[in-house]
Amino acid sequence: MSDVSDPSSPRHIPVLVDDVVQALSPLAGKTIVDGTLGLGGHAQALLEADASVRLLGIDRDRQALSLAGQRLAAYADRLSLIHGNFRELAHHLDRLEIRYVDGVLLDIGVSSLHLDESTRGFSFRRDGPLDMRMDRSMGQTAAEWLSEVSESALVDVIYRLGEERYARRIAGAIIRARAVEPLLTTGQLAEIIRRAVPAKYDYRRLDPATRTFQAIRMHLNDELGALETALSEGFARLCSGGRLVVISFHSLEDRLVKHFFREKAKACICPPDFPDCICDKQIEARVLTPRPRTASAEEVDANPRARSAKLRAAERLV
Repeated sequence: MSDVSDPSSPRHIPVLVDDVVQALSPLAGKTIVDGTLGLGGHAQALLEADASVRLLGIDRDRQALSLAGQRLAAYADRLSLIHGNFRELAHHLDRLEIRYVDGVLLDIGVSSLHLDESTRGFSFRRDGPLDMRMDRSMGQTAAEWLSEVSESALVDVIYRLGEERYARRIAGAIIRARAVEPLLTTGQLAEIIRRAVPAKYDYRRLDPATRTFQAIRMHLNDELGALETALSEGFARLCSGGRLVVISFHSLEDRLVKHFFREKAKACICPPDFPDCICDKQIEARVLTPRPRTASAEEVDANPRARSAKLRAAERLV
Protein backbone atom coordinates (compact mmCIF):
# COMPACT_ATOMS: atom_id res chain seq x y z
CA MET A 1 0.00 0.00 0.00
CA SER A 2 1.30 3.45 -0.84
CA ASP A 3 2.20 5.85 1.95
CA VAL A 4 0.09 9.01 2.08
CA SER A 5 2.97 10.84 3.73
CA ASP A 6 5.21 10.20 0.73
CA PRO A 7 4.70 12.90 -1.92
CA SER A 8 6.40 10.72 -4.52
CA SER A 9 3.98 7.85 -3.86
CA PRO A 10 2.90 6.11 -7.08
CA ARG A 11 -0.77 6.69 -6.28
CA HIS A 12 -0.26 10.43 -6.78
CA ILE A 13 -0.55 10.75 -10.55
CA PRO A 14 -1.34 14.25 -11.87
CA VAL A 15 -3.64 14.28 -14.89
CA LEU A 16 -2.94 15.65 -18.38
CA VAL A 17 0.61 16.65 -17.44
CA ASP A 18 1.95 16.90 -21.01
CA ASP A 19 -1.09 18.96 -22.04
CA VAL A 20 -0.53 21.37 -19.13
CA VAL A 21 3.13 21.90 -20.05
CA GLN A 22 2.23 22.37 -23.71
CA ALA A 23 -0.59 24.81 -22.96
CA LEU A 24 1.72 27.02 -20.86
CA SER A 25 4.71 26.80 -23.22
CA PRO A 26 7.06 28.36 -24.11
CA LEU A 27 8.09 28.53 -20.45
CA ALA A 28 11.51 30.21 -20.58
CA GLY A 29 11.78 32.98 -17.98
CA LYS A 30 8.09 32.87 -17.10
CA THR A 31 6.30 33.17 -13.78
CA ILE A 32 3.49 30.63 -13.38
CA VAL A 33 0.87 30.40 -10.65
CA ASP A 34 -0.32 26.91 -9.74
CA GLY A 35 -3.45 27.88 -7.85
CA THR A 36 -4.26 24.33 -6.80
CA LEU A 37 -0.83 22.92 -5.96
CA GLY A 38 -2.01 19.68 -4.37
CA LEU A 39 0.92 17.29 -4.04
CA GLY A 40 2.91 19.18 -6.67
CA GLY A 41 2.74 16.90 -9.70
CA HIS A 42 1.98 19.58 -12.27
CA ALA A 43 4.34 22.02 -10.56
CA GLN A 44 7.20 19.54 -10.78
CA ALA A 45 6.59 18.99 -14.50
CA LEU A 46 6.61 22.75 -15.14
CA LEU A 47 9.75 23.36 -13.08
CA GLU A 48 11.53 20.50 -14.82
CA ALA A 49 10.46 21.66 -18.29
CA ASP A 50 12.59 24.80 -18.11
CA ALA A 51 15.25 25.78 -15.58
CA SER A 52 14.25 29.47 -15.71
CA VAL A 53 10.60 29.01 -14.70
CA ARG A 54 9.47 30.58 -11.44
CA LEU A 55 6.41 29.03 -9.82
CA LEU A 56 4.02 30.22 -7.13
CA GLY A 57 2.09 27.33 -5.59
CA ILE A 58 -1.14 28.00 -3.68
CA ASP A 59 -3.12 25.44 -1.71
CA ARG A 60 -5.74 25.74 1.02
CA ASP A 61 -4.65 22.41 2.55
CA ARG A 62 -1.65 22.75 4.88
CA GLN A 63 -0.91 19.03 4.72
CA ALA A 64 -0.81 19.05 0.92
CA LEU A 65 1.35 22.17 0.95
CA SER A 66 3.87 20.52 3.28
CA LEU A 67 4.07 17.36 1.18
CA ALA A 68 4.41 19.39 -2.02
CA GLY A 69 7.24 21.34 -0.41
CA GLN A 70 9.08 18.08 0.24
CA ARG A 71 8.49 16.89 -3.31
CA LEU A 72 9.69 20.17 -4.81
CA ALA A 73 12.61 20.82 -2.43
CA ALA A 74 15.14 20.65 -5.28
CA TYR A 75 13.47 23.69 -6.88
CA ALA A 76 13.19 25.80 -3.72
CA ASP A 77 15.08 28.73 -5.27
CA ARG A 78 12.40 29.06 -7.97
CA LEU A 79 9.38 28.20 -5.86
CA SER A 80 7.12 30.11 -3.46
CA LEU A 81 4.54 28.18 -1.43
CA ILE A 82 1.42 29.96 -0.21
CA HIS A 83 -1.24 28.66 2.17
CA GLY A 84 -4.54 30.07 1.02
CA ASN A 85 -7.50 29.79 -1.30
CA PHE A 86 -6.94 30.26 -5.03
CA ARG A 87 -10.00 32.51 -5.09
CA GLU A 88 -7.76 35.08 -3.32
CA LEU A 89 -5.12 34.91 -6.05
CA ALA A 90 -4.95 38.69 -6.47
CA HIS A 91 -4.35 39.15 -2.73
CA HIS A 92 -1.51 36.63 -2.74
CA LEU A 93 0.15 38.30 -5.72
CA ASP A 94 -0.22 41.75 -4.15
CA ARG A 95 1.42 40.50 -0.97
CA LEU A 96 4.39 39.32 -3.04
CA GLU A 97 4.37 42.61 -4.98
CA ILE A 98 3.76 40.82 -8.29
CA ARG A 99 1.52 42.72 -10.70
CA TYR A 100 1.28 40.32 -13.62
CA VAL A 101 2.15 36.69 -14.29
CA ASP A 102 2.65 34.68 -17.47
CA GLY A 103 0.40 31.76 -16.66
CA VAL A 104 -2.21 30.49 -14.20
CA LEU A 105 -3.05 26.81 -13.74
CA LEU A 106 -6.15 25.64 -11.88
CA ASP A 107 -6.70 21.91 -11.34
CA ILE A 108 -10.20 21.89 -9.89
CA GLY A 109 -11.57 19.20 -7.64
CA VAL A 110 -10.51 16.83 -4.93
CA SER A 111 -6.93 15.55 -4.83
CA SER A 112 -5.54 12.05 -4.34
CA LEU A 113 -4.57 13.04 -0.81
CA HIS A 114 -8.17 13.83 0.06
CA LEU A 115 -9.60 10.70 -1.51
CA ASP A 116 -7.02 8.24 -0.21
CA GLU A 117 -6.77 9.34 3.41
CA SER A 118 -9.82 8.17 5.36
CA THR A 119 -9.42 10.79 8.10
CA ARG A 120 -10.26 13.55 5.61
CA GLY A 121 -13.78 12.19 5.13
CA PHE A 122 -14.05 12.72 1.37
CA SER A 123 -14.43 9.13 0.23
CA PHE A 124 -17.32 6.74 0.74
CA ARG A 125 -14.94 3.86 -0.02
CA ARG A 126 -12.98 4.38 3.21
CA ASP A 127 -14.81 4.77 6.50
CA GLY A 128 -13.73 7.85 8.40
CA PRO A 129 -15.01 10.98 10.10
CA LEU A 130 -17.42 13.10 8.07
CA ASP A 131 -15.20 16.12 7.46
CA MET A 132 -14.79 17.00 3.74
CA ARG A 133 -13.12 20.37 4.37
CA MET A 134 -10.20 21.12 2.09
CA ASP A 135 -8.91 23.55 4.71
CA ARG A 136 -9.37 21.91 8.09
CA SER A 137 -8.55 25.14 9.90
CA MET A 138 -11.90 26.73 9.05
CA GLY A 139 -15.55 26.11 8.25
CA GLN A 140 -18.10 23.47 9.16
CA THR A 141 -17.43 19.77 8.79
CA ALA A 142 -19.88 17.69 6.78
CA ALA A 143 -21.10 16.14 10.04
CA GLU A 144 -21.83 19.56 11.54
CA TRP A 145 -23.60 20.78 8.41
CA LEU A 146 -25.71 17.63 8.06
CA SER A 147 -26.77 17.89 11.70
CA GLU A 148 -28.56 21.20 11.11
CA VAL A 149 -29.35 21.65 7.40
CA SER A 150 -33.02 21.77 6.44
CA GLU A 151 -34.43 19.08 4.20
CA SER A 152 -35.24 21.55 1.42
CA ALA A 153 -31.72 23.01 1.46
CA LEU A 154 -30.23 19.51 1.40
CA VAL A 155 -32.39 18.56 -1.59
CA ASP A 156 -31.22 21.68 -3.41
CA VAL A 157 -27.51 20.95 -2.82
CA ILE A 158 -27.75 17.29 -3.83
CA TYR A 159 -29.81 18.04 -6.95
CA ARG A 160 -27.98 21.17 -8.08
CA LEU A 161 -24.36 20.23 -7.34
CA GLY A 162 -24.64 16.46 -7.59
CA GLU A 163 -27.12 16.40 -10.47
CA GLU A 164 -28.74 13.54 -8.57
CA ARG A 165 -32.21 12.53 -9.82
CA TYR A 166 -33.12 10.97 -6.45
CA ALA A 167 -32.15 14.01 -4.40
CA ARG A 168 -35.49 14.14 -2.55
CA ARG A 169 -35.36 10.48 -1.55
CA ILE A 170 -31.77 10.74 -0.39
CA ALA A 171 -32.30 13.97 1.55
CA GLY A 172 -35.37 12.55 3.26
CA ALA A 173 -33.47 9.43 4.27
CA ILE A 174 -30.63 11.52 5.71
CA ILE A 175 -33.01 13.72 7.73
CA ARG A 176 -34.80 10.66 9.15
CA ALA A 177 -31.52 8.93 10.00
CA ARG A 178 -30.08 11.91 11.87
CA ALA A 179 -33.19 11.98 14.06
CA VAL A 180 -32.23 8.51 15.29
CA GLU A 181 -28.49 9.03 15.75
CA PRO A 182 -25.83 11.59 14.78
CA LEU A 183 -24.23 11.10 11.37
CA LEU A 184 -20.53 11.04 12.13
CA THR A 185 -18.82 8.79 9.58
CA THR A 186 -18.59 8.41 5.82
CA GLY A 187 -19.66 4.79 6.15
CA GLN A 188 -22.91 5.78 7.87
CA LEU A 189 -23.77 8.35 5.24
CA ALA A 190 -22.91 6.08 2.31
CA GLU A 191 -25.15 3.29 3.60
CA ILE A 192 -28.08 5.67 4.10
CA ILE A 193 -27.74 6.87 0.51
CA ARG A 194 -27.42 3.37 -0.93
CA ARG A 195 -30.58 2.24 0.86
CA ALA A 196 -32.50 5.32 -0.28
CA VAL A 197 -32.16 4.82 -4.04
CA PRO A 198 -34.01 2.14 -6.08
CA ALA A 199 -32.02 -1.07 -6.28
CA LYS A 200 -32.42 -1.27 -10.06
CA TYR A 201 -31.31 2.30 -10.77
CA ASP A 202 -28.46 2.35 -13.31
CA TYR A 203 -25.64 4.55 -12.06
CA ARG A 204 -23.42 3.44 -14.95
CA ARG A 205 -21.05 1.68 -12.58
CA LEU A 206 -21.03 4.62 -10.13
CA ASP A 207 -21.60 3.88 -6.47
CA PRO A 208 -25.01 5.36 -5.52
CA ALA A 209 -23.24 7.57 -2.95
CA THR A 210 -20.97 9.23 -5.51
CA ARG A 211 -23.08 12.20 -6.54
CA THR A 212 -24.28 13.04 -3.03
CA PHE A 213 -20.78 12.98 -1.56
CA GLN A 214 -19.62 15.17 -4.44
CA ALA A 215 -22.44 17.65 -3.88
CA ILE A 216 -21.84 17.98 -0.14
CA ARG A 217 -18.09 18.44 -0.70
CA MET A 218 -18.64 21.09 -3.37
CA HIS A 219 -21.09 22.97 -1.14
CA LEU A 220 -18.93 22.92 1.99
CA ASN A 221 -15.89 24.19 0.11
CA ASP A 222 -17.87 26.58 -2.13
CA GLU A 223 -16.02 25.14 -5.10
CA LEU A 224 -18.05 26.78 -7.85
CA GLY A 225 -17.90 30.16 -6.16
CA ALA A 226 -14.15 29.84 -5.68
CA LEU A 227 -13.68 28.84 -9.31
CA GLU A 228 -15.75 31.75 -10.61
CA THR A 229 -13.70 34.24 -8.58
CA ALA A 230 -10.38 32.60 -9.47
CA LEU A 231 -11.15 32.70 -13.20
CA SER A 232 -11.83 36.43 -13.02
CA GLU A 233 -8.85 37.26 -10.81
CA GLY A 234 -6.50 34.90 -12.61
CA PHE A 235 -7.32 36.32 -16.04
CA ALA A 236 -7.05 39.90 -14.78
CA ARG A 237 -3.53 39.26 -13.51
CA LEU A 238 -2.21 37.76 -16.74
CA CYS A 239 0.16 39.82 -18.84
CA SER A 240 -0.62 40.20 -22.54
CA GLY A 241 0.06 36.78 -24.04
CA GLY A 242 -0.35 35.10 -20.67
CA ARG A 243 -2.34 31.90 -20.46
CA LEU A 244 -5.04 30.57 -18.16
CA VAL A 245 -5.29 26.77 -18.05
CA VAL A 246 -8.07 24.96 -16.17
CA ILE A 247 -8.61 21.26 -15.57
CA SER A 248 -12.09 20.34 -14.35
CA PHE A 249 -13.75 17.04 -13.46
CA HIS A 250 -17.39 18.05 -13.18
CA SER A 251 -19.82 19.21 -15.85
CA LEU A 252 -20.84 22.29 -13.85
CA GLU A 253 -17.21 23.37 -13.49
CA ASP A 254 -16.41 22.73 -17.14
CA ARG A 255 -19.48 24.69 -18.24
CA LEU A 256 -18.45 27.64 -16.10
CA VAL A 257 -14.92 27.65 -17.59
CA LYS A 258 -16.23 27.30 -21.15
CA HIS A 259 -18.63 30.20 -20.78
CA PHE A 260 -15.99 32.41 -19.14
CA PHE A 261 -13.56 31.84 -22.00
CA ARG A 262 -16.28 32.42 -24.61
CA GLU A 263 -17.23 35.76 -23.05
CA LYS A 264 -13.59 36.88 -23.03
CA ALA A 265 -13.25 35.90 -26.70
CA LYS A 266 -16.38 37.77 -27.83
CA ALA A 267 -16.13 40.94 -29.89
CA CYS A 268 -19.61 42.20 -29.01
CA ILE A 269 -21.96 41.61 -26.10
CA CYS A 270 -24.88 43.74 -27.31
CA PRO A 271 -28.31 42.07 -27.43
CA PRO A 272 -28.75 40.22 -30.75
CA ASP A 273 -31.64 42.47 -31.82
CA PHE A 274 -29.49 45.64 -31.72
CA PRO A 275 -28.91 46.91 -35.29
CA ASP A 276 -25.44 48.25 -34.44
CA CYS A 277 -22.84 47.51 -31.80
CA ILE A 278 -22.72 50.09 -29.01
CA CYS A 279 -20.75 48.16 -26.38
CA ASP A 280 -17.29 48.75 -27.89
CA LYS A 281 -16.11 45.55 -26.25
CA GLN A 282 -12.63 44.41 -27.17
CA ILE A 283 -11.76 40.79 -27.80
CA GLU A 284 -9.83 40.01 -24.63
CA ALA A 285 -8.80 36.40 -25.20
CA ARG A 286 -8.07 33.72 -27.74
CA VAL A 287 -9.46 30.31 -26.86
CA LEU A 288 -6.71 27.72 -27.36
CA THR A 289 -8.98 24.71 -26.91
CA PRO A 290 -12.14 24.88 -29.06
CA ARG A 291 -12.81 21.46 -27.62
CA PRO A 292 -11.44 20.42 -24.23
CA ARG A 293 -8.44 18.16 -24.12
CA THR A 294 -9.06 14.84 -22.44
CA ALA A 295 -6.95 11.94 -21.28
CA SER A 296 -5.86 9.25 -23.69
CA ALA A 297 -6.94 5.65 -23.23
CA GLU A 298 -3.43 4.87 -22.03
CA GLU A 299 -3.56 7.58 -19.37
CA VAL A 300 -6.98 6.44 -18.17
CA ASP A 301 -5.70 2.87 -17.89
CA ALA A 302 -2.78 4.10 -15.78
CA ASN A 303 -4.88 6.57 -13.78
CA PRO A 304 -8.67 5.97 -13.80
CA ARG A 305 -9.24 9.34 -12.10
CA ALA A 306 -8.21 11.01 -15.36
CA ARG A 307 -11.31 9.67 -17.11
CA SER A 308 -13.46 12.73 -16.45
CA ALA A 309 -10.71 15.37 -16.66
CA LYS A 310 -11.16 18.18 -19.20
CA LEU A 311 -8.53 20.81 -19.92
CA ARG A 312 -9.40 24.21 -21.36
CA ALA A 313 -6.96 27.03 -22.07
CA ALA A 314 -7.12 30.64 -23.21
CA GLU A 315 -4.56 33.34 -23.97
CA ARG A 316 -5.01 36.95 -22.92
CA LEU A 317 -4.69 39.37 -25.85
CA VAL A 318 -4.98 42.79 -24.19
